Amino acid sequence: MCDQDHFEEDLKKYSRRDVGTLAGAISVAMALPRVANAQAVNESDVEIQTPDGTCDAYFVAPAAGSHAGVLIWPDIFGLRVAFREMGQRLAESGYSVLVVNPFYRLQPAPTAEYGAFTPIPDVLPHAQSLSPETQITDSRAFVSWLDARPEVDSSRKMGSMGYCMSGSFVFRAAATLPDRIGAGCSFHGGGLTTDADNSPHLLVPQIDAEFLVAIAENDDMRDPESKNILRQAFASANKTAEIEVYPAAHGWCPFDTRVYDYEQSERAWGRTLALFERALA
Repeated sequence: MCDQDHFEEDLKKYSRRDVGTLAGAISVAMALPRVANAQAVNESDVEIQTPDGTCDAYFVAPAAGSHAGVLIWPDIFGLRVAFREMGQRLAESGYSVLVVNPFYRLQPAPTAEYGAFTPIPDVLPHAQSLSPETQITDSRAFVSWLDARPEVDSSRKMGSMGYCMSGSFVFRAAATLPDRIGAGCSFHGGGLTTDADNSPHLLVPQIDAEFLVAIAENDDMRDPESKNILRQAFASANKTAEIEVYPAAHGWCPFDTRVYDYEQSERAWGRTLALFERALA
């Protein structure tokens, strides 16, 4: 998970870049595989009114027609180039995608001075400013905003994707809006199984969505029982979930992190597209 002690420890084992390569890391976006038969897209910066203020976000959708919506929650480093590129890539695959700034209550994006190279202590207060209640409030506001867009086919269920701290957000969104969220993806998500009464895994019976839970290798090493708790939760509720430990470090999916793993990120991306094709048809 994104705590200082583990973060620094894992960088020693998994890091593939140093701070001096930040510019090169960002440019990797241009090297990501292009979508086969990519659709032309339109993109824009948007503002979304919520009960707690105005959220700045990035919206990108195919230039023609209406499509299933997808809500993307960024990791602890917030809305930035990497997540815009990831949203665009998904839109080119035929989805109308909203990537939000989860920290809008504190400041507009960018919220991490050095992107994914920002020291964890600098951004940890941002994550700590959020709660299950804010996740629920925001889920309702963001899904409602998507449903009102002509680029979104509101007759189809939506997908939701979360990374790192926001893996749990996907569970709360799906449980809060089971009639709208039909597919959920948690990538190296933190805090999915806790001892708290409101642990995300306890929400599974309220969910009407198929899930993909991609667990980081080092997270599994520290909490090997979590994957079993998740599997049991979905099985007991008779819900479908693909739960797998990936041989990669916490944070391996966004291409701008020091632990980005191209091969495993692409595998997770492929599983996401397969899930959306099934669940959001």
